[in-house]
Amino acid sequence: MTSQQTFENFSQNNQETTNQNVDWSEVHKFEALAERWWDTDSEFKPLHDINPLRLNYIIQQSGGSIAGKKIIDVGCGGGILAESLSAKGAEVIGIDAGEANIAVANIHAKSIESSVQYQQITAEEIAAQQTAQYDIVTCLEMLEHVPDPSSVIEACATLVKPGGYVFFSTINRTAKAYAFAVIGAEYILKMLPKGTHDYRKFLKPDEIDDAAVGVDLKLSHTIGMHYNPLTQSYWLDKGLDVNYLACYVKNQTGAVA
Repeated sequence: MTSQQTFENFSQNNQETTNQNVDWSEVHKFEALAERWWDTDSEFKPLHDINPLRLNYIIQQSGGSIAGKKIIDVGCGGGILAESLSAKGAEVIGIDAGEANIAVANIHAKSIESSVQYQQITAEEIAAQQTAQYDIVTCLEMLEHVPDPSSVIEACATLVKPGGYVFFSTINRTAKAYAFAVIGAEYILKMLPKGTHDYRKFLKPDEIDDAAVGVDLKLSHTIGMHYNPLTQSYWLDKGLDVNYLACYVKNQTGAVA
Protein backbone atom coordinates (compact mmCIF):
# COMPACT_ATOMS: atom_id res chain seq x y z
CA MET A 1 0.00 0.00 0.00
CA THR A 2 1.39 3.42 -0.95
CA SER A 3 1.76 6.28 1.51
CA GLN A 4 -1.03 8.13 -0.31
CA GLN A 5 -3.39 5.15 0.09
CA THR A 6 -2.51 4.94 3.77
CA PHE A 7 -3.16 8.67 4.17
CA GLU A 8 -6.50 8.49 2.33
CA ASN A 9 -7.67 5.42 4.25
CA PHE A 10 -6.80 7.10 7.55
CA SER A 11 -8.72 10.22 6.54
CA GLN A 12 -11.79 8.32 5.30
CA ASN A 13 -11.99 6.04 8.32
CA ASN A 14 -11.82 8.94 10.74
CA GLN A 15 -14.15 11.16 8.75
CA GLU A 16 -16.94 8.64 9.28
CA THR A 17 -17.00 9.53 12.97
CA THR A 18 -17.79 13.21 12.56
CA ASN A 19 -19.89 15.52 10.41
CA GLN A 20 -17.22 18.20 10.64
CA ASN A 21 -13.51 17.75 10.26
CA VAL A 22 -13.15 18.17 14.02
CA ASP A 23 -12.13 15.63 16.62
CA TRP A 24 -13.99 17.11 19.57
CA SER A 25 -12.10 14.97 22.06
CA GLU A 26 -8.91 16.64 20.80
CA VAL A 27 -10.50 20.10 20.97
CA HIS A 28 -11.77 19.54 24.51
CA LYS A 29 -8.37 18.21 25.56
CA PHE A 30 -6.76 21.56 24.76
CA GLU A 31 -9.73 23.60 25.95
CA ALA A 32 -9.32 22.03 29.39
CA LEU A 33 -5.86 23.60 29.52
CA ALA A 34 -6.84 26.86 27.83
CA GLU A 35 -6.32 29.15 30.82
CA ARG A 36 -2.65 28.07 30.86
CA TRP A 37 -1.89 28.88 27.19
CA TRP A 38 0.13 31.95 28.18
CA ASP A 39 1.87 30.43 31.21
CA THR A 40 5.40 29.84 29.92
CA ASP A 41 6.01 27.24 32.65
CA SER A 42 2.86 25.23 31.88
CA GLU A 43 2.13 22.39 29.49
CA PHE A 44 2.46 24.97 26.72
CA LYS A 45 6.08 25.78 27.53
CA PRO A 46 7.32 23.82 24.47
CA LEU A 47 5.13 25.94 22.19
CA HIS A 48 6.54 29.13 23.69
CA ASP A 49 10.08 27.77 23.39
CA ILE A 50 9.78 26.80 19.71
CA ASN A 51 7.77 29.82 18.64
CA PRO A 52 10.79 32.03 17.77
CA LEU A 53 12.10 29.24 15.53
CA ARG A 54 8.75 28.88 13.79
CA LEU A 55 8.35 32.64 13.40
CA ASN A 56 11.82 33.12 11.92
CA TYR A 57 11.33 30.21 9.55
CA ILE A 58 8.07 31.68 8.25
CA ILE A 59 9.67 35.09 7.73
CA GLN A 60 12.74 33.69 6.00
CA GLN A 61 10.89 31.35 3.67
CA SER A 62 8.27 33.92 2.66
CA GLY A 63 10.72 36.55 1.47
CA GLY A 64 12.38 38.06 4.51
CA SER A 65 9.55 40.27 5.78
CA ILE A 66 5.89 39.78 6.64
CA ALA A 67 5.12 43.44 7.33
CA GLY A 68 1.82 44.31 5.68
CA LYS A 69 1.11 40.70 4.72
CA LYS A 70 -2.32 39.22 5.30
CA ILE A 71 -1.95 36.00 7.31
CA ILE A 72 -4.36 33.42 8.69
CA ASP A 73 -3.20 31.05 11.44
CA VAL A 74 -5.22 27.83 11.23
CA GLY A 75 -5.56 26.06 14.58
CA CYS A 76 -4.27 29.10 16.47
CA GLY A 77 -4.97 27.82 19.97
CA GLY A 78 -4.38 30.61 22.47
CA GLY A 79 -2.65 32.81 19.89
CA ILE A 80 1.06 32.30 20.57
CA LEU A 81 2.11 32.28 16.90
CA ALA A 82 -0.61 34.67 15.74
CA GLU A 83 0.49 37.40 18.14
CA SER A 84 4.14 37.06 17.17
CA LEU A 85 3.23 37.34 13.48
CA SER A 86 1.22 40.46 14.22
CA ALA A 87 4.10 41.96 16.18
CA LYS A 88 6.16 41.77 12.97
CA GLY A 89 3.68 43.98 11.17
CA ALA A 90 1.37 41.41 9.57
CA GLU A 91 -2.42 41.64 9.43
CA VAL A 92 -3.39 38.44 11.24
CA ILE A 93 -6.52 36.42 11.86
CA GLY A 94 -6.39 33.31 14.04
CA ILE A 95 -8.99 30.55 13.82
CA ASP A 96 -9.65 27.56 16.05
CA ALA A 97 -12.51 25.13 16.67
CA GLY A 98 -12.20 25.51 20.43
CA GLU A 99 -14.37 28.17 22.06
CA ALA A 100 -12.20 28.33 25.18
CA ASN A 101 -9.03 28.67 23.12
CA ILE A 102 -10.45 31.61 21.20
CA ALA A 103 -11.69 33.22 24.43
CA VAL A 104 -8.20 33.03 25.95
CA ALA A 105 -6.63 34.33 22.74
CA ASN A 106 -8.97 37.32 22.70
CA ILE A 107 -8.33 38.12 26.36
CA HIS A 108 -4.57 38.02 25.90
CA ALA A 109 -4.70 40.06 22.68
CA LYS A 110 -6.67 42.78 24.44
CA SER A 111 -4.29 42.76 27.40
CA ILE A 112 -1.34 43.66 25.15
CA GLU A 113 -3.39 45.69 22.65
CA SER A 114 -2.63 43.26 19.83
CA SER A 115 -4.48 43.75 16.55
CA VAL A 116 -4.97 40.02 15.91
CA GLN A 117 -8.56 39.08 15.12
CA TYR A 118 -9.79 35.69 16.35
CA GLN A 119 -12.70 33.57 15.20
CA GLN A 120 -14.09 30.21 16.28
CA ILE A 121 -14.45 28.42 12.95
CA THR A 122 -12.95 25.47 11.07
CA ALA A 123 -10.50 25.81 8.20
CA GLU A 124 -13.03 24.35 5.79
CA GLU A 125 -15.77 26.76 6.82
CA ILE A 126 -13.67 29.88 6.44
CA ALA A 127 -12.14 28.61 3.18
CA ALA A 128 -15.64 28.43 1.71
CA GLN A 129 -16.03 32.14 2.52
CA GLN A 130 -12.58 33.53 1.75
CA THR A 131 -11.01 31.99 -1.34
CA ALA A 132 -7.50 33.24 -2.19
CA GLN A 133 -7.55 36.05 0.40
CA TYR A 134 -4.26 35.49 2.24
CA ASP A 135 -0.58 36.02 1.43
CA ILE A 136 0.43 33.42 4.02
CA VAL A 137 -1.40 30.55 5.70
CA THR A 138 0.10 28.87 8.76
CA CYS A 139 -1.10 25.54 10.13
CA LEU A 140 1.33 24.42 12.82
CA GLU A 141 1.03 21.50 15.25
CA MET A 142 -2.55 20.97 14.07
CA LEU A 143 -2.78 18.36 11.31
CA GLU A 144 -2.13 15.50 13.74
CA HIS A 145 -5.21 16.49 15.75
CA VAL A 146 -7.94 16.37 13.06
CA PRO A 147 -9.81 13.39 11.56
CA ASP A 148 -9.02 14.33 7.94
CA PRO A 149 -5.68 16.14 7.48
CA SER A 150 -6.09 16.26 3.69
CA SER A 151 -9.24 18.35 4.10
CA VAL A 152 -7.34 20.94 6.13
CA ILE A 153 -4.53 20.98 3.57
CA GLU A 154 -7.08 21.65 0.82
CA ALA A 155 -8.67 24.43 2.89
CA CYS A 156 -5.28 26.06 3.39
CA ALA A 157 -4.63 25.89 -0.35
CA THR A 158 -8.00 27.52 -0.97
CA LEU A 159 -7.32 30.35 1.48
CA VAL A 160 -3.93 31.36 0.09
CA LYS A 161 -3.43 33.62 -2.91
CA PRO A 162 -1.65 32.30 -6.03
CA GLY A 163 2.06 32.71 -5.34
CA GLY A 164 1.40 32.80 -1.60
CA TYR A 165 2.91 30.59 1.08
CA VAL A 166 1.44 27.80 3.20
CA PHE A 167 3.32 26.47 6.23
CA PHE A 168 2.69 23.15 7.96
CA SER A 169 4.42 21.62 10.95
CA THR A 170 3.66 18.26 12.49
CA ILE A 171 5.26 15.03 13.73
CA ASN A 172 6.61 12.28 11.51
CA ARG A 173 5.21 8.76 11.92
CA THR A 174 8.47 7.02 12.78
CA ALA A 175 9.75 4.90 15.63
CA LYS A 176 12.08 7.73 16.63
CA ALA A 177 9.18 10.19 16.75
CA TYR A 178 7.19 7.81 18.96
CA ALA A 179 10.17 7.46 21.29
CA PHE A 180 10.80 11.22 21.48
CA ALA A 181 7.37 12.85 21.13
CA VAL A 182 5.28 10.33 23.04
CA ILE A 183 7.42 8.23 25.40
CA GLY A 184 10.05 10.89 26.01
CA ALA A 185 7.99 14.10 26.07
CA GLU A 186 4.85 12.73 27.75
CA TYR A 187 6.04 9.95 30.04
CA ILE A 188 9.73 10.49 30.85
CA LEU A 189 10.36 14.23 30.67
CA LYS A 190 6.68 15.05 31.34
CA MET A 191 6.89 18.08 29.08
CA LEU A 192 3.35 17.38 27.85
CA PRO A 193 0.28 15.75 29.42
CA LYS A 194 -0.08 12.03 28.77
CA GLY A 195 -2.27 11.43 25.74
CA THR A 196 -1.40 14.70 24.01
CA HIS A 197 -0.37 12.82 20.89
CA ASP A 198 -1.64 9.73 19.10
CA TYR A 199 1.14 8.05 17.11
CA ARG A 200 -1.38 6.73 14.59
CA LYS A 201 -2.20 10.32 13.59
CA PHE A 202 1.39 11.34 12.93
CA LEU A 203 2.06 12.21 9.28
CA LYS A 204 4.95 11.38 7.02
CA PRO A 205 6.24 14.26 4.87
CA ASP A 206 5.36 12.49 1.63
CA GLU A 207 1.77 12.05 2.82
CA ILE A 208 1.41 15.78 3.28
CA ASP A 209 3.16 16.37 -0.03
CA ASP A 210 0.83 13.99 -1.90
CA ALA A 211 -2.21 15.84 -0.57
CA ALA A 212 -0.64 19.25 -1.23
CA VAL A 213 0.27 18.52 -4.84
CA GLY A 214 -3.36 17.63 -5.54
CA VAL A 215 -4.48 21.14 -4.51
CA ASP A 216 -1.87 23.17 -6.42
CA LEU A 217 0.68 23.51 -3.64
CA LYS A 218 4.34 23.02 -4.52
CA LEU A 219 6.89 22.10 -1.88
CA SER A 220 9.47 24.87 -1.45
CA HIS A 221 11.42 23.81 1.65
CA THR A 222 11.40 21.43 4.60
CA ILE A 223 13.43 21.34 7.78
CA GLY A 224 13.48 19.33 10.99
CA MET A 225 13.00 20.62 14.51
CA HIS A 226 15.30 19.10 17.12
CA TYR A 227 15.48 19.13 20.92
CA ASN A 228 18.27 18.49 23.40
CA PRO A 229 16.79 17.48 26.80
CA LEU A 230 20.09 18.16 28.59
CA THR A 231 20.32 21.79 27.50
CA GLN A 232 16.55 22.12 27.01
CA SER A 233 17.20 23.82 23.70
CA TYR A 234 15.54 23.60 20.27
CA TRP A 235 16.99 24.20 16.83
CA LEU A 236 16.18 23.72 13.16
CA ASP A 237 18.36 21.50 10.99
CA LYS A 238 18.36 18.61 8.54
CA GLY A 239 16.48 15.48 9.56
CA LEU A 240 12.71 15.15 9.38
CA ASP A 241 12.31 12.01 11.44
CA VAL A 242 10.62 13.63 14.46
CA ASN A 243 9.16 17.17 14.23
CA TYR A 244 9.37 19.01 10.94
CA LEU A 245 8.20 22.16 9.16
CA ALA A 246 7.29 22.45 5.50
CA CYS A 247 6.83 25.50 3.29
CA TYR A 248 4.61 25.30 0.20
CA VAL A 249 3.91 27.84 -2.53
CA LYS A 250 0.54 28.11 -4.29
CA ASN A 251 0.71 27.58 -8.03
CA GLN A 252 0.51 30.97 -9.77
CA THR A 253 -1.83 29.75 -12.51
CA GLY A 254 -3.74 26.99 -10.78
CA ALA A 255 -6.90 27.35 -8.76
CA VAL A 256 -8.53 25.06 -6.27
CA ALA A 257 -11.98 23.99 -7.41
